[in-house]
Amino acid sequence: MSSTTHGGRLGRAPEPDTMPFTPRTPRVVAARRLHRRRDRDAAGRFLAEGPQAVREALARPGTVVELFGTPGALDRYADLAARAAHADVPVSEVTDDALAALTETVAPQGLVAVCRYLDVPLDDALAAGPRLVAVLAEIRDPGNAGTVLRTADAAGAGAVVFAGDAVDPYNGKCVRASAGSLFHVDVVRAPDPLAVVAALRAAGLSILATTGYGDSDLDDLTDGGRLAAPTAWLFGSEAHGLPEELAAAADARVRVPLHGRAESLNLAAAAAVCLYASARALR
Repeated sequence: MSSTTHGGRLGRAPEPDTMPFTPRTPRVVAARRLHRRRDRDAAGRFLAEGPQAVREALARPGTVVELFGTPGALDRYADLAARAAHADVPVSEVTDDALAALTETVAPQGLVAVCRYLDVPLDDALAAGPRLVAVLAEIRDPGNAGTVLRTADAAGAGAVVFAGDAVDPYNGKCVRASAGSLFHVDVVRAPDPLAVVAALRAAGLSILATTGYGDSDLDDLTDGGRLAAPTAWLFGSEAHGLPEELAAAADARVRVPLHGRAESLNLAAAAAVCLYASARALR
């Protein structure tokens, strides 16, 4: 039996009549509602599932509100359960059925954390002086958005801006695709992409828009030293690309050169090429 109790303190055995939470337990029911965006927004909370996401969330103090786990998972990841308990985060045992209700994956790994929203105002993110920023403008696919967020983190970006009618960064698929990077960078949500561009430019960043029909070639910008300046990359949806007015507001419209016969790169691949070109130049 796990040494975890409802209410979340390690170090003493559960009460004899204490049973793991079920799908009908009110706290599980409340957490399950966070699968819906309207309920996430109302509560200012979201779910992060799996040990990797839980580990990264716990490393950001004040983020995790509650940790749910099956008895086996809480034993297997005892270090995470202990870290949560030491931070006064309730650690609650759940049945396999309750865990399944809290997750969206076919083979969940036994842990789910309820986390507070991580939103950072754009002005605060820019005040930190990031030299590399990724702007996801009108991107609707959560898998793509989470993957670009993960890549931006790996490339050293200080902030990722979800601009306009972009996907919710706390969508379960987006959270999973970010592989913990959601907890590493400043996440900004801004309704007006053009206002974002103006703020980025005022903060001294060069604004580069990615488009397959750009006038500037990425290799030429790299060779010319253009990417050595603090840069914000604008990425549009895979289906529709960047809105024309947003691309026009950039300092340059950049295309990734295609040396083979492929018609194009998908969004995540193009973002990786651009962000890593900037990362190398900024080093």
